Amino acid sequence: MRTGLVRTVCGDRDAAEFAAVMVHEHLLFDIAPPGASDAPDTPITPHTRWQIDYLSNAYPANARQHCPEVAAIELAALRADGGDLLVDQSVTGLARDPEGLRAASTASGVAVVAAAGTYTAPYLDASITTLDVDALTERFVAEVTRGIDGTDIRAGLIGEIGCSWPLADIERRALVAAARAARRTGAGLSVHPGRHPRAPFEIVEILAAEGADLSRVVICHMDRTYPDGIGTGGCGPVALAASGVMVEWDFFGIETSHYWMDASIALPTDRMRLDAIRRLFDAGLGHAVLIGQDICTRTRLHSWGGHGYGHILRNIPQLMATLGFAATDFVSLVRDNPLRLLTFPAPHRRPA
Repeated sequence: MRTGLVRTVCGDRDAAEFAAVMVHEHLLFDIAPPGASDAPDTPITPHTRWQIDYLSNAYPANARQHCPEVAAIELAALRADGGDLLVDQSVTGLARDPEGLRAASTASGVAVVAAAGTYTAPYLDASITTLDVDALTERFVAEVTRGIDGTDIRAGLIGEIGCSWPLADIERRALVAAARAARRTGAGLSVHPGRHPRAPFEIVEILAAEGADLSRVVICHMDRTYPDGIGTGGCGPVALAASGVMVEWDFFGIETSHYWMDASIALPTDRMRLDAIRRLFDAGLGHAVLIGQDICTRTRLHSWGGHGYGHILRNIPQLMATLGFAATDFVSLVRDNPLRLLTFPAPHRRPA
């Protein structure tokens, strides 16, 4: 059992309290493409939901969820499925709302972790893009140690730090700052890479040069960066995990033909995701795998007819058993591995 503390929006908790962690989600968010309007403003109904979900960000209103009451309802559904901790990786640029997260957590009884950091360059305004590495470092450290956006609610994770391909200057500075802030605070670090197969490896090189603890760094979105689960030219999930970082398949529940932000990218199904994850377990790298759903549209929430935050808990254990995984492998994916990323060392206590 993991020892140490998890920093939630309602305060620090013993990591041993948690059994089922959704490590990469969004509860309150606005991930609509910058400059997008709300048109076409088609209401989400049983007649329109499938088409809106299939095209996803073509409907900007679908990519916005600002209501803490809805978040609380969705968290309560996760609790009914056995979930007890959810990480909201909505950083600066994605309409982060720490007070709303705390209200939803309190109302539902599900612990929530908020995130420090910044998203990709197009989502950031000049107040962020003009900051140098030192200023960004101090900002991220303060979000973990003092509070986010003028509140007393502290972040329990740095990231997802947004990166593009090629890296924008602000994204490179944010990566360096995130590595330095992680070293100073003991927080884990999550990174949203650019879509190029080489992008995750460049990110690892930058973080390693800054002395980041790679065992507590996760590179997200294996699903769309390496959709076949293998990669090419030595760039793929197995090689990435062998470098020392964690790798994350976080589109569970999305079973469509292509990536909605780039129709040239095919997406795997949940079964194909597990086939890819099996390769890592077979290579002795199961400890380096995380899974999530990365819910960032309304049509994936129960309230609009979607699978909700508990899909992994309801449906993936049986699928894993069918594919020959051990029951302990699922425990690694939803408890042991995410808690290794999230857990701060417990403060030293002098003997009485």
